[in-house]
Amino acid sequence: MCSTRNTRTDQPLYLGFDLSTQQLKGLAVNSALKAEYEVKFDFDADATGFNIKKGVLTNEAENEVFAPVALWLQAIDSVLQRLKDDGLDFGRVRGISGAGMQHGSVYWSKQGEQALENLDSSKSLQAQLSDAFSHLYSPNWQDASTQKQCDAFDTCLGDEAHLASITGSKAHHRFTGPQILRFRTKCPEKYESTSRICLVSSFIASIFLGKIAPFDISDVCGMNLWDIKAGAWNEELLTLTSGSSDTSVLKHKLGAADVPEDGGAYLGDICPYFVQRWGFSHACAIAPSTGDNPSTILALPLRPLDAIVSLGTSTTFLMSTPYYKPNPAVHFMNHPTTPGLYMFMLCYKNGGLAREHVRDSLPQSSESSKPWQKFDQFSTSTPPLGQSSDPSSPMKIGLFFPRPEIVPNLRAGTWRFLYKPRLNALMAADETTWKQPDDDARAIVESQFLSLRLRSRDLVESPTGPNAHLPPQPRRIYLVGGGSRNAAIAKIAGEVLGGVEGVYRLDVGENACALGAAYKAVWSIERKPGQSFEELIGGRWNEDDFVEKIAEGYQEGIFERYGPAVEGLDLVEKQALKEETTQCCLRCK
Repeated sequence: MCSTRNTRTDQPLYLGFDLSTQQLKGLAVNSALKAEYEVKFDFDADATGFNIKKGVLTNEAENEVFAPVALWLQAIDSVLQRLKDDGLDFGRVRGISGAGMQHGSVYWSKQGEQALENLDSSKSLQAQLSDAFSHLYSPNWQDASTQKQCDAFDTCLGDEAHLASITGSKAHHRFTGPQILRFRTKCPEKYESTSRICLVSSFIASIFLGKIAPFDISDVCGMNLWDIKAGAWNEELLTLTSGSSDTSVLKHKLGAADVPEDGGAYLGDICPYFVQRWGFSHACAIAPSTGDNPSTILALPLRPLDAIVSLGTSTTFLMSTPYYKPNPAVHFMNHPTTPGLYMFMLCYKNGGLAREHVRDSLPQSSESSKPWQKFDQFSTSTPPLGQSSDPSSPMKIGLFFPRPEIVPNLRAGTWRFLYKPRLNALMAADETTWKQPDDDARAIVESQFLSLRLRSRDLVESPTGPNAHLPPQPRRIYLVGGGSRNAAIAKIAGEVLGGVEGVYRLDVGENACALGAAYKAVWSIERKPGQSFEELIGGRWNEDDFVEKIAEGYQEGIFERYGPAVEGLDLVEKQALKEETTQCCLRCK
């Protein structure tokens, strides 16, 4: 990403923090959105006093994954010191926002809340607040200990579909509501002594505010407790979580009366502790911090119907949309800055690792520095869907899950089928009809993008203006993550997903979340009345610094050819789920 050091020391700066599983990043941008300072604190490499691995502790017997909150305090102390050592004058900072890994919860004691409001500038945060919590640990998004609680949430409102329609998602292990319910039942004394509950995002804001900050309007949607359309807590879900029809105690812990609808709301000025210890201005304002995924869509002026596809270890699909059409297979959240818009999100476990699994099964290139060469050759030389020149010939469609998947909910395994579009029928592929592993290279990439197209098709629409004749599809596809550097994958992304204006790589390094948080702070402080995030940031954002077109999007004929394949993938998933159900029944006999 573009980074400059500004010689104008009077120009204001805005800080964005990204508290993730394995590190804390701090990034300062100026009003022109140029990054001037960036530092990070890697938990495994830099932290002292914690026996962590990849930023967390685990209790495998109960499928628990959690992090010591004191670790994050040490990280904030250290990041501020590193920014100072790099020459940052904190007196220039006019606003602060943050991004926190979604769903994680922090449990403050009454004494801890008082300590936060009375910080001593001669001492570090870690020295003063390490014992400020009724529970010293925060559940991590990788935690899978709450199946019993998820079952209760899914049935509380009738079924998982109704829960998703109200809260934007069905129940998930990592979501905060099921986590709070388990905490209350497993550790009742600690729960009783909890004064306030923060999300990781509001924890960041609370530290700099010097008092408990409210939840962010987008991140609150990752709890399975917030009624998105009503803009309020759902009483039935609060009753389930609290174990009582009197939900007032839980509401107090959540700070239920205060979830600002304005994502750029002024929460207050920075705590005097930071003015005295670090030299911040008294007038430095604190804006709401949001979740890491909502912050990612703020790393550029993403317009409605633009899509971000993160091609990392897992695959994440993010889209800004005016439509609220929840179902149990996806996530909907309020947009972090723009009322009337929603963030649509899909998460898959089998992303980059699944592609690597296929890559490693192929004949290897003689050049060790080009591990993807053969994969790329096979994926681009194989015709779309492995079909012959006759478009009515069978389509090769598969599922490749080296680890259990959540979309759809399937065990680890591989399924290969031939789909006959005119008959809407499947037949199992064999060695005579599917050349393994050669055909797998294109098939795995197609299946991953077909799943995205299947689940987002109700949210896209035909473009307006001169392209109004085109079929519904995203305006642009932005690829991020390691897979975005693979030209073959980008090419297939455009063929399957379309993209009226093409496929682009968004290159902000690994700083999308911190950058989005910093931009949110800029917008919060410098916006004019009624000025949207997209208007302000879009007017200052230099696309050439961050974006490169890497593939064509919509291609007439090819995009339409994948239309029947979407139905074919849907049929393949249903067949695999049917087989799984049959096998489960046989095992139970």
